[in-house]
Amino acid sequence: MDTIGLMPLPPYIHETLKEKERYQTVYAKYEGSAAAPTAGLHFTDELLEQIKQKGIQIANVTLHVGIGTFRPVKEETIEEHKMHTEHFYIKQEDVDKINKTKQSGGRIIAVGTTSCRVLETIADENGMVKETEGDTNIFIYPGYPFKCLDALITNFHLPQSTLLMLVSALAGKDDIMQAYEEAVKEKYRFFSFGDAMFIK
Repeated sequence: MDTIGLMPLPPYIHETLKEKERYQTVYAKYEGSAAAPTAGLHFTDELLEQIKQKGIQIANVTLHVGIGTFRPVKEETIEEHKMHTEHFYIKQEDVDKINKTKQSGGRIIAVGTTSCRVLETIADENGMVKETEGDTNIFIYPGYPFKCLDALITNFHLPQSTLLMLVSALAGKDDIMQAYEEAVKEKYRFFSFGDAMFIK
């Protein structure tokens, strides 16, 4: 694939990517994703080290983002939208960090909607997770009761996207629309290489 193929990019990136490493997170380990989890692009090795020095545990999840992540919702009712299936994996050492944090009253903060979808797919009704490999087609939209996640770091997403619906489910549609209005007014950057927001 690397020899003859090109990395699929979101429709709003019009230039060919000369250095594919620039569209990937510093902590990526496994090949197989059709796109980078863009909220993770904000993190550098130095920033991750600073986070660890503050005593914050970092757990990793793997989800191979599918090309369907760029597909807008076109159905009249959101319940009719069929989510693409994506493959995920989470190791026991990372499960332990998440569960211990949850049990001790700490917050689970996902970096990106990708991580959020993995956690909510594998969490039980008490928000506990277990080592799992599988596929998810979870569609999170307003009214969804979050089981594991407490907060989310994510980018500003495309209109009519499942990602915009996910963040609205977490923070409330009105608050998200207000944040987007502020972002437009202040000329924040949207999408993959844009600004991030912290929502809860």
